[in-house]
Amino acid sequence: MAMKYLCILALAVLLCTPSRAFAFDQEAGASGSFGEILIDTRLTQLSNYLYAVNSPMASDAVHFIRESDRLELDWKLVAAISGVESYFGRRIPANSYNAWGWAIFTGKSSGRYFTDWKEGITVVSEGLKEKYVNRGRDTVEKMGSVYAADPAWAGKVRFFMYQIETYKPDSTRELAIAL
Repeated sequence: MAMKYLCILALAVLLCTPSRAFAFDQEAGASGSFGEILIDTRLTQLSNYLYAVNSPMASDAVHFIRESDRLELDWKLVAAISGVESYFGRRIPANSYNAWGWAIFTGKSSGRYFTDWKEGITVVSEGLKEKYVNRGRDTVEKMGSVYAADPAWAGKVRFFMYQIETYKPDSTRELAIAL
């Protein structure tokens, strides 16, 4: 009977918490029991920021985090680049889902088209890892000279990375999103 109430309580906590990225740490030797529930604050931070800037990618914040973890990139990097290149996906070629100006070098002025935001996030993240980080361009400053013609590009990316990391809701409407 107590187990039933414990399960209901755990389900209520999961459903009522705004962040859906949880890690369940089991105690050593504890079989089948839940330990401490941890909320990934990066997800809450990025999601709140993207909602605040009216990004069409806001609901994909978890995908940004998953890809950055999978590829060992800074969790703010790919979102921040989209801030510089398209104001977080708000200014893109129609139906391209290309918020990063990715593959402009192909000769198409609009660059590569993706099927959705998730594909764009994945392709850009993998491209940054393979074509930049793995080739020694492992800082925003080192990426900048290859990624963009604008010599101020790296500073702009760093600006948005800082904005994402330090964002605090400042209005009642934004506070509701944060909760």
